[in-house]
Amino acid sequence: MPQLLAGKTALILGVANRWSLAYAIAQAFIREGAKVILTYQSDRQKLTVEELAADLKAHQALPCDVTQDSQLDALAAELKNQGTILNCVVHSIAFANREDLARPFVETSRAGFALAQDVSAYSLVAVARATAPLMAAKDQGGGSIITLTYLGSTRVIENYNVMGVAKAALEAAVRYLSYDLGASNIRVNAISAGAVKTASARGIRDFSKMLEGAAGMAPLKRNTDPAEVADAAVFLASDLGRGVTGNILYVDAGMQIMGFARTE
Repeated sequence: MPQLLAGKTALILGVANRWSLAYAIAQAFIREGAKVILTYQSDRQKLTVEELAADLKAHQALPCDVTQDSQLDALAAELKNQGTILNCVVHSIAFANREDLARPFVETSRAGFALAQDVSAYSLVAVARATAPLMAAKDQGGGSIITLTYLGSTRVIENYNVMGVAKAALEAAVRYLSYDLGASNIRVNAISAGAVKTASARGIRDFSKMLEGAAGMAPLKRNTDPAEVADAAVFLASDLGRGVTGNILYVDAGMQIMGFARTE
């Protein structure tokens, strides 16, 4: 069976540990033949990400703090100096202060709101601007930019709070970026993953109850497997997804269709 990403190079931002969705995506990309480049935010994360890169057999790990334009410029310059042509960029980065997730949304601080928007939504715009010039030429397939979102962008999810508003902005950014970059044959999409037990998700109060509730309510009667999200990313990065842009692809066991569900 041919590998769907053979000959392609992917930059994946946001691999923090073996439980992250970005790690699952990196695994799937490498399985499908892609050359994968990871990034780490700071020197404190460098050793961990380099170890993960070695375990995955990723090509390399490079520094990049997406809140610093200078680091994005340096990343793009390094890739250009290496002669790298990107076919896919995966943006799996989000952050909000724990206290802003723990208290009612109406009590969100101004600084906390701005931080969540900067890291979780604006960073996609900054990453796209930095990497689009490195994408393959239009007549050579262009490129694919993929980000991760969640149902809390369009529905109220208890305790998701400021992150839900940030994800709504992220999804709007996907649509506007897909329009701006479409002429270069660069596609921009988001995967709305169901609740998955990642390290970052544990920062949401009562997250275990969210998992239990989703498993009982979703049509498939189970939670989302990270491998399912990763395989959807493979589709969007591959030639199979060449006509898909500006979309939110739900991989959540059907949870997004539900209103009220009967409880046993």
